[in-house]
Amino acid sequence: MLNIQLIRDERERVKKKLQEKGENTEVIDEIYCLDEEYRKYIMEADELKNKRNNTSKKIGELKRNKEDTTAVMAMVEEIGEQIKEKDKLITVLKDKIFNALAVLPNITDESVPYGVSEAENIEIHKWETPTTFPFEPQAHWDLVENLGIVDFERAAKITGSRFSIYRGQGAKLVRALINFMLDTHEKAGYEEMMTPAIVNESSLFATGNFPKFKEDVFKVEAEKNYYLIPTAEVTLTAMMKDEIIPTADFPIKRTAYTPCFRSEAGSAGRDTRGLIRQHQFDKVELVHMTTKENSFIELEELREEAERILKLLKLPFRTIVLCTGDTGFSSAKTYDLEVWLPSYNAYKEISSCSNCTDFQGRRANIRYRDEDNKTQYAHTLNGSGLAIGRTFAAIIENYQNEDGTVTIPEVLIPYMNGIKIIQK
Repeated sequence: MLNIQLIRDERERVKKKLQEKGENTEVIDEIYCLDEEYRKYIMEADELKNKRNNTSKKIGELKRNKEDTTAVMAMVEEIGEQIKEKDKLITVLKDKIFNALAVLPNITDESVPYGVSEAENIEIHKWETPTTFPFEPQAHWDLVENLGIVDFERAAKITGSRFSIYRGQGAKLVRALINFMLDTHEKAGYEEMMTPAIVNESSLFATGNFPKFKEDVFKVEAEKNYYLIPTAEVTLTAMMKDEIIPTADFPIKRTAYTPCFRSEAGSAGRDTRGLIRQHQFDKVELVHMTTKENSFIELEELREEAERILKLLKLPFRTIVLCTGDTGFSSAKTYDLEVWLPSYNAYKEISSCSNCTDFQGRRANIRYRDEDNKTQYAHTLNGSGLAIGRTFAAIIENYQNEDGTVTIPEVLIPYMNGIKIIQK
């Protein structure tokens, strides 16, 4: 959530930054006016409370002098009613300001390039050249069905479209990827966590999924306040809600494997085949918490950690920095990692690494004390390390052989119990 003080002090800059994200900026002027009215009523209520206190003192003096207190007591009661009315107005205005701020995105960092769409994202670097074959390569959705390692048809029968069943060596490859990623991140200093796949509404509010993106989240209908997680970013961040973290604990670096669930609202017709866009998918997530001074340094470290998995798997990829118009709701700066997929003849996103600055910390009330013992909101970062289904698809396509078999990347062979080739 944006700091109201930022709107008070730098209203025009906030409007400019939100405009760069494609947001309507009229709401900023509305919030500014509501805040002025709110502070005016606060001041008036404080003055009335002081007046009531001073008037109440007179009652004691009158009683001691055995004088009539009726008029003064009536005055105190009247002031009390005025305070109640002011407090009601203050509560209404406070709620209006909160609700308006709740749907506003984070503003982007000055280092983020300006642009209105993904077409204006900027490539930072490429790693390895796209895979080429001396034969006509197959798409992963055909390869996995021919090999009998993923069953889309039966998944659709038991649930619906955009679900999958991994079978045999396919299931083993998924498990190998999860364990390989978790082991790699643990060696890099990440604490492994196992978190719930169901969260409450306040946890989704904390990370910026609610209220604006409620339609993207699956609700547990039997429970009033339970939802399936869209990513472990929610659990790894929200677990620190309402805490003051000792500065000595920073940086906090955590990783978790979870299933993830997304309704994919608004994505009709996009990536309908294969494993790229599923309603349920697996992911290993990375989350950092740190001080405001170090968050952009750690963004680079987070990006490098996600890139390391792709390098170890020897998958061609590129890294791009998202422009202002393509940067996500909670993010101040995002790098996307895109892996090469021969079936698309293009790079496809496999990880987003974002610095959310204090936006989520403020929503979740996650704080720390700085060197002056002043309370600050923690800066949070998150990234996929990586999305398992998309990594699976990238391996199948980039490591395929002319006979329809798939070679296992060297680093995964120990996790596959020595299996080097997936074959029918």
